[in-house]
Amino acid sequence: MKSKIRRSLVKTLTWRILATTDTFLISWLITGRLLWASAIAGIEVVTKMFLYYGHERGWNKIKWGKEIGEEHTHLFPFVDDFKTAKHDFRKKSQQLQYHLTDDKKD
Repeated sequence: MKSKIRRSLVKTLTWRILATTDTFLISWLITGRLLWASAIAGIEVVTKMFLYYGHERGWNKIKWGKEIGEEHTHLFPFVDDFKTAKHDFRKKSQQLQYHLTDDKKD
């Protein structure tokens, strides 16, 4: 299954919110100072977001542990998939259905 870049970005952001909150709380408990905890969390949120994104994209290229059925089908693609497509194949499939039903009437 190949993930889209947008999915990796959203996962990166949601994970960073959770992980940075954890880092902030641990830093605050150890130092006892909110300013230091904020500085530590502020630095790590930036560095680790880039590290996680690279890690996620790298793992996306590895086939190990993926099941064949995990990939989505392109028979009924998502709307985003058509933004770069030259033709909207959904319209052609509708026309085909109409022709098939017209043939049955004869």
